[in-house]
Amino acid sequence: MKVGLVLGAGGVMGGAWLTGGLHALAQETGWDSASADHVVGTSAGSMISALLTGGVPPWFMVAHSAGESFDGITDAQQRPAAGADRSGGAVFKLHPGIALPGPGSWRLIANGLRDPRRHRPAALAAGWLPRGLVSTQPLQDTVRRVVPSGWADHPHLWIVACDYVQGRRVAFGREDAPTCDLAEAVAASCAIPGFYRPVKIAGRRYVDGGVWSGSNLDILRHGLDLVICLNPTSSLDAGASRGAASGISARLRSQAGRRLGWEARRLRDAGTDVVLIQPTAVDIEAMGPNLMSRRNRNSVIETAIATVGDQLRGGAHGDLLAGLPAGEPHRIARPSEPPSEWPDGLPPGRADPAVPSGQTATRA
Repeated sequence: MKVGLVLGAGGVMGGAWLTGGLHALAQETGWDSASADHVVGTSAGSMISALLTGGVPPWFMVAHSAGESFDGITDAQQRPAAGADRSGGAVFKLHPGIALPGPGSWRLIANGLRDPRRHRPAALAAGWLPRGLVSTQPLQDTVRRVVPSGWADHPHLWIVACDYVQGRRVAFGREDAPTCDLAEAVAASCAIPGFYRPVKIAGRRYVDGGVWSGSNLDILRHGLDLVICLNPTSSLDAGASRGAASGISARLRSQAGRRLGWEARRLRDAGTDVVLIQPTAVDIEAMGPNLMSRRNRNSVIETAIATVGDQLRGGAHGDLLAGLPAGEPHRIARPSEPPSEWPDGLPPGRADPAVPSGQTATRA
């Protein structure tokens, strides 16, 4: 079975939901999501994809976010893992330098006016927003703790961002995309227009891949038997809207759901089975309307572990997931042994000491 994994956009709260969802997926199926033949990450999903394919299993993400420390465990640069940010890089610091007023991308606006049918409405709107004031450096620092340079050691990891001139999506890690470090690609994929400063790669500026699509599920076209998509910004149950912010959030989720359904149909029409895992009303309540809030990440993670587990046990996806191969036990659940006896490579700082730091990260 050839399997694809797609992790969608969703801000800080979406990243927390993805963390809990992947942990539930491992618990219920025994499958190691990092072993997927293709992994696609957008915005928050790009960060979780980078950590996952960089060697950090979901159970470790859950424990680290909750504040646990493991004696003797280091990151890929041999720094204590306990010192890593526990919010997945959601540290908001001002970008150095002066931000110019006015629209962030006049060229994107001009291209959109010349041919609006070739541009997504969200991409056109992004061009009018000012350049963000928040630095993406904390996001890059988080990724470099697991992949100090180059790309993750995964043959098909694609990180989706949006070209800030053409308004088109770019899948970093694919052969037709510019070469860059994984940390730079993740920063670009997370660069919400008007909030984060755009990220320059190979002379061009890029912003959040969610500007093109919240999931980018349809980027996986052929050759896979099954695609599993966890998408934080849509829902089959938008829940009750209380207040203006919740009402706007519900409408955005409805739009994201329609887009997700269209993308899933494209894959199914091509002969690929698709499993969609989306937040429930309980998850939406836990996340709240502000997806960039840092306040209740751990509550969202714990809620997602329960709700995604319920979805997977519900039977709707059972037949499709039954053929997933079993993962290595230490990738599925925390080993019972003390950290000093954990297998090499768990987490990345415990890799083979004969391999110098940074050389395990190679271009796909």
